[in-house]
Amino acid sequence: MQQKIVFIGGPGTGKSTVINKMIEAGHTCMPEISREITLQAQKDGIDQLFLEDPLLFSTKILEGREKQFLEASELACNLVFFDRGIPSVHAYMRYFNTEVPPIFLEKSKKYAYQKVFQFLPWKEIYTSDNERYETFEESVIISRFLHDAYTELGYEIIKVPFGSVEERCKFIMNSL
Repeated sequence: MQQKIVFIGGPGTGKSTVINKMIEAGHTCMPEISREITLQAQKDGIDQLFLEDPLLFSTKILEGREKQFLEASELACNLVFFDRGIPSVHAYMRYFNTEVPPIFLEKSKKYAYQKVFQFLPWKEIYTSDNERYETFEESVIISRFLHDAYTELGYEIIKVPFGSVEERCKFIMNSL
């Protein structure tokens, strides 16, 4: 049976860096899609789609993550890593005090991951950029919303310790 492993955490916690290292090591990974959606919206003249139309942004993220989940299910591999999962969408919606339509929770329950690894806020590595506009303090709060969303769905959260990218990857692989 294929194991679907999701990485969660606030912005700038090292998830994508670890995903990239996992890809280098030959693992199958599904990258974060919010940057792609944000960049496309910016090309269309919308600076921050999530801030201007949170429901549209969240719907696009939900559709993209569902597509990734289904694509992963078709792959002939035993292990797939996801940079954020479907429940992360409604966690962010709650953080931004946006009403969560029932379909978001339904999809979160329908598509289950086998393990959830949480990357905690780490001030020493945090940076912001064109697509990451949240402050470190906001990342801390978002991290709590993510933790709550996954635990409400019955997931056991495995916290990834601080350390080098290699140490973090080794911790994850040893935990599997």
